[in-house]
Amino acid sequence: MAVSKTLKDLWKIRTLLILFLTPILLLPLPILIPTREGRCAYVVIMMAVFWISESLPISVTALLPVFMFPLLNVVEAKVISKAYMNDTIMVFLGGLCMAVAVEHWNIHRRIALRILMLVGSEPRWLMLGLMIATWFLSMWISNTATTAMMIPIANAILLQLKDTKDRSKDDREIEMNGKESSNDKKAEKEEKEPPVEKLQVQPTDGSDISDEAEFTRLKKALSLCIAYGANSGGIASLTGTGPNLVLKGQTDELYNDRGIESPVNFASWMAYGFPLSVVVLIVCWCWLNILYLRCKGLCACLSDDPLRKIQSQKVRNVIVTEYKKLGPITYAQANVMVLFVLLVIFWVSRDLGGVGGWGDLFDHNLVKDSTPAVFLAVLLFVFPSKLPRVFCLRKNSYEMTEEEKVEAEAPITPLLTWKVLHEKMPWALFLLLGGGYALAKGCEESGLSYWIGTQLQVMKGLNPWLLLLIICYVCAAATEVTSNTATATLVMPILSNLAIGTGVNPLFYMFPAALSVSFAYMLPAATPPNAIVFGYGHIKVSDMASAGIMMNILAVPLLLMATATWGNAIFHFDVVPEPFRLNATLPVNITSS
Repeated sequence: MAVSKTLKDLWKIRTLLILFLTPILLLPLPILIPTREGRCAYVVIMMAVFWISESLPISVTALLPVFMFPLLNVVEAKVISKAYMNDTIMVFLGGLCMAVAVEHWNIHRRIALRILMLVGSEPRWLMLGLMIATWFLSMWISNTATTAMMIPIANAILLQLKDTKDRSKDDREIEMNGKESSNDKKAEKEEKEPPVEKLQVQPTDGSDISDEAEFTRLKKALSLCIAYGANSGGIASLTGTGPNLVLKGQTDELYNDRGIESPVNFASWMAYGFPLSVVVLIVCWCWLNILYLRCKGLCACLSDDPLRKIQSQKVRNVIVTEYKKLGPITYAQANVMVLFVLLVIFWVSRDLGGVGGWGDLFDHNLVKDSTPAVFLAVLLFVFPSKLPRVFCLRKNSYEMTEEEKVEAEAPITPLLTWKVLHEKMPWALFLLLGGGYALAKGCEESGLSYWIGTQLQVMKGLNPWLLLLIICYVCAAATEVTSNTATATLVMPILSNLAIGTGVNPLFYMFPAALSVSFAYMLPAATPPNAIVFGYGHIKVSDMASAGIMMNILAVPLLLMATATWGNAIFHFDVVPEPFRLNATLPVNITSS
């Protein structure tokens, strides 16, 4: 009894124990290795423990390098502090400002409902529509906000499907009762005649059980498809999710330190990540169809079932009703959509991979993806949210309704206000990204990166593709239990040094690993979309794990296929840039390793 109480007490204070014991238990490292590398490793391991255990908020843990590196004589404070604000974070800032404006003016809901109206109202097409809407929106705005917006739409659809099934069940019961009453009258007549032996068939409720099981599977499918769509959409664009920006920032640092330009930009990322994202989305849809909707033989959607037609019509009515509630496109929504489209065009067309782009109009490296991102974000605070009724645009008072008069007298506000931005912007993510860049900077400045690279040369005899397969599966498994951004932050410096130490292009390991940390399909704690979907109560942990494990298994080979084909054509993974060659004895081509 005393032992169990002690264990309970220890469990209650486990966070404090981790916070106080971790620095103490790691103290032998800087004492036995009294070098800058040893002291940097002390900070790195401590941050890894705090990130994995989440004993501190992950954004707070990201601030540790600001004071620990200077105190341990690893990096100067002014040097390490610069890592928390760079070009990549400016890209993220501009992209998130646009995403907040899209969310604030409810444009994301309009886009989602319009997609659902186009795909049809059959269950499998509804699921595809939900996935496409979530996937597309999560490329540009927060995965969390997208999922939180899509789940209520899915619930409204499920309620209509359930209502239709319940009414059909009631109709069947009325029909059965009618048959029973006619059978009673027939039995009275038969009592007067000689008895004839008959086979008695007892009514069963097997169809009701089957309908309930089918509806339960549909609930799970429509819930999981939203989480999977959000996770898959994040890898399609550079600003889709945190790990993408971790890779971007660390490759910029890695390449710039060697005097060459990083090939990772918005256009090249989309050329690699977008097709892969589409393939993963289709595989997710097919897998959920097989697992939950179980279309056997001739597709049910081709059958002439009146109940199915009624269900489809009711679901479509719900979607159309929700869309009509949004009303016509407003002046503010039109302006935000124009700015959003311009931002995507500017990002994609700045550098088209050697073909040219509007960036060539300026001196080399003078403009980056952050330039249009921040410029258009500033315009959100400039353009008005409604057409000013002044001068020649002013209407006569007798032509205006009372509502228009009140609106005309109201002060003119911009498309985005600081109050709205402050409330909806995920500021903690900026600290997390900055902490990752600071960690990489500390490893580089202290020499820890070089030491890791030399130690990892022992792995140069391994097949790079086999090693990449292992790396991707390890990253996909690790992100199930900890933040995907934190996972990417920890592994990127290790993988860059592994690549350099084994004579491989750093992007060959870093890029697929950054994408694989987004393959979080198994557990609710893996990503916010998973947690939101799980919180609605339609699925259990076992449901998510059983469906997600197959997606984790399938997604990594798809990633390697993309890396070997169009990814290699874009980034030339099989060629090691000259500045990354440690010595002449290391292989230059990954196929010859």
